[in-house]
Amino acid sequence: MEKNTLEVLNEAFVPDERKQAIRGRLKRVRGQVDGLERMLDKNRPCVEILTQVAAAQQALRGVGKLVVRNYLERCALSAIKSGHEEEVFDELMNIVFKLTR
Repeated sequence: MEKNTLEVLNEAFVPDERKQAIRGRLKRVRGQVDGLERMLDKNRPCVEILTQVAAAQQALRGVGKLVVRNYLERCALSAIKSGHEEEVFDELMNIVFKLTR
């Protein structure tokens, strides 16, 4: 029995070696957010806080890039090979729009 498109697209998971990289980046983001709270408590200038906000956003984008790469390598490629190009392209467009808002 052939799997439906959603089953094919949702089979991907993040392998352990990539999870380590993602967790490392998430720890960095968490540290940056904690630092932002400390900056607020210490009444740091707005420009310094905004600089730290930008750094945290960039670190979180790095997490997104790793997850998108995983999606492309483990999920989208398999679905495309299974003949579900249109569904993959639609889902990928949705992902791109979500990440670039």
